[in-house]
Amino acid sequence: MALRDTSPPEGAGPVPTRTAPLDPTGRARLLAGEHHDPHAVLGAHPVPGGVVFRALRPFARAVSVVVDGAPVPLASEGDGFFSVVLPLDAVPAYTLRVAYDGPEQETHDPYRFLPALGELDLHLVREGRHEQLWTALGAQPMTHQGVTGTRFTVWAPNARGVRVTGDFCCWDGTAFPMRSMGASGVWELFLPGIGEGTRYKFEITSRHGGRFLKADPMARRAEVPPDTASIVHVSRYEWGDADWLAHRGQVPVHEAPFSVYEVHLPSWRPGLTYRELAEELPAYVRELGFTHVEFMPVAHHPFSGSWGYQITGFYAPTARLGSPDDLKFLIDALHREGIGVIMDWVPAHFPKDDWALARFDGDPLYEPGDERRAEHPDWGTFEFDFGRTEVRNFLVANATYWCEEFHIDGLRVDAVASMLYLDYSRDSGQWSPNVFGGREDLDAVAFLQEMNATVYRRNPGVVTIAEESTAWDGVTRPTDGGGLGFGLKWNMGWMHDSLQYMSHEPVHRKYHHHEMTFAMVYAYSENYVLPISHDEVVHGKQALVSKMPGDWWQQRANHRAYLGFMWSHPGKQLLFMGQEFAQGAEWSEAHGPDWWLLDPAYGAEADHRGVRDLVRDLNALYRATPALWQRDTDPAGFRWVACDAAEDNVYAFLRFAADGAPLLAVSNFSPVVRHDYALPVGDEVTAWQEVLNTDAARYGGGDVTCPDPVKPEDGRIRLTLPPLATVWLAPAV
Repeated sequence: MALRDTSPPEGAGPVPTRTAPLDPTGRARLLAGEHHDPHAVLGAHPVPGGVVFRALRPFARAVSVVVDGAPVPLASEGDGFFSVVLPLDAVPAYTLRVAYDGPEQETHDPYRFLPALGELDLHLVREGRHEQLWTALGAQPMTHQGVTGTRFTVWAPNARGVRVTGDFCCWDGTAFPMRSMGASGVWELFLPGIGEGTRYKFEITSRHGGRFLKADPMARRAEVPPDTASIVHVSRYEWGDADWLAHRGQVPVHEAPFSVYEVHLPSWRPGLTYRELAEELPAYVRELGFTHVEFMPVAHHPFSGSWGYQITGFYAPTARLGSPDDLKFLIDALHREGIGVIMDWVPAHFPKDDWALARFDGDPLYEPGDERRAEHPDWGTFEFDFGRTEVRNFLVANATYWCEEFHIDGLRVDAVASMLYLDYSRDSGQWSPNVFGGREDLDAVAFLQEMNATVYRRNPGVVTIAEESTAWDGVTRPTDGGGLGFGLKWNMGWMHDSLQYMSHEPVHRKYHHHEMTFAMVYAYSENYVLPISHDEVVHGKQALVSKMPGDWWQQRANHRAYLGFMWSHPGKQLLFMGQEFAQGAEWSEAHGPDWWLLDPAYGAEADHRGVRDLVRDLNALYRATPALWQRDTDPAGFRWVACDAAEDNVYAFLRFAADGAPLLAVSNFSPVVRHDYALPVGDEVTAWQEVLNTDAARYGGGDVTCPDPVKPEDGRIRLTLPPLATVWLAPAV
């Protein structure tokens, strides 16, 4: 590097000519965290007479610039500013040596690097079309211009300035202001030497002058609550489920067996980590025969009592149970056992924690600016601004992130109804109609359509499932036909009506007979899942078995009969943990299922094991019987045999496979044995054989069974129906 006006002594570096104090305005903006382009004033820049080197290092006692191995001290200008002008022809390669109280530290200067985020990424962010947004925003360890470090990027378009802070700078971000990347609203800074495990936040100065710390919305790892910092993460997990991924989508989900075990991971076996759960959960789910497990939300949430439904870190798994790679280990273990993994996903709202998404850059950003639309009236949270392209991008990319990075097989989307309607839980005057004068949230509709279309296009074999409690038309209709594009929808109507019926004493059930038949009026309007979820066994609603009337024997009999009815009804099944063995107490996230009820040493209550055995047999027969799942969405796959036997509390129907193979399901919801009960099944089958009876002694029933084949006469068969029981019959072999 040629010098201008001096010849330094042998072995010495360039001779400084002068300092170059920063102008008062730029100096004040940097100290206030309000500078939009710190790279323009910090670092090295040509000036008349040479190159100026300027650093902002608060609390440093000395800073030197090292050129060609020779250090040259920078002069202190107060407030942490240091500068020197060297008589150089051009900006050289250099490092900084910074001395605090201890020995000097040599480091690369963050302000000598070009942006580490490309123009294509910025364009896609601006357009709201970055389908892998997590690769562009957040903390990304990388090698940039030959130097290893971490690129920090954050979207904060209303901010006056943004700085990175963390444990690497004692949480004083003064030295690390970020640069604005223009109209994209993105701020960027590459920090050399910063790597995996670093805790960090963004220090934002709003346009109103406020300054506050925010966790990274795109963080892929977070601290265990109550700590709130984001953590730089590098995934090192090597997947072993390639065969699972290659075959999971071979049969469309609505034409395949689909039986779901819903789990709250922190309380399924309290105290277990992700990796410890991997040693127990896959084997348990496989033994019971469920095809899928559904995790209640595992994204980062600060309050355990929210069960994961108030998320502050949409891209980070909860750290309570381990690292992101530990969660991948659990999912991989489930896949190796042939079990699909569905995850609850919560794009409807987010909490107001001041360190998270709420008013992220000092103004409404992720939430709407209209206060009437920003507040979710039921949960004390903010709703997302679905009309903003960058917010939609944040959520759409998040949906595919879980599928691509964590190999999730399905997303159950929470609270869809609250997104679809502008007047959801709002009184007159608290909402404004859409441009057509209606109550539909057109932006939310567009978001859901975009999310579904993107997830299905990018992730073959994945299914999306809507928790939608209204009669919105076309929830599972493809987006190109004007539908929302979900694969399945929770049948909340069936759940409500059937549980209402089961709660009545048998003597009163005849007056509510239609509550068990009405679902067939609309059964083929959508692709349905029949959900007995966590929502039905908390907040005073009682556990499933405790909803049933009668003494303990009758409660269990009702419980078993109901499960038999549910597994044979058109639609897929979902059962929440604890209900598979008739837990009598409501679920509590503090202690989870009452596993002790299954202990053989418990004695008199060992009948809980019978209910668990029934669920295992239901799943085994279900998976082996195409009539129960192959034509779930085809009216030709179902025929009533007895739908009007209200006086008897009896329901009977036939299910048919694609090849016409039938299964007959009969439920007697009366506590009396019905002898010689006639059912018109036709003459197509020469003899029927009982294949399942929820009253069997091994399940805890009275063992009123029919071991011999039954032949129809004049198109009718005559059965002895056990009390409070469901019986399945198949053609005798």
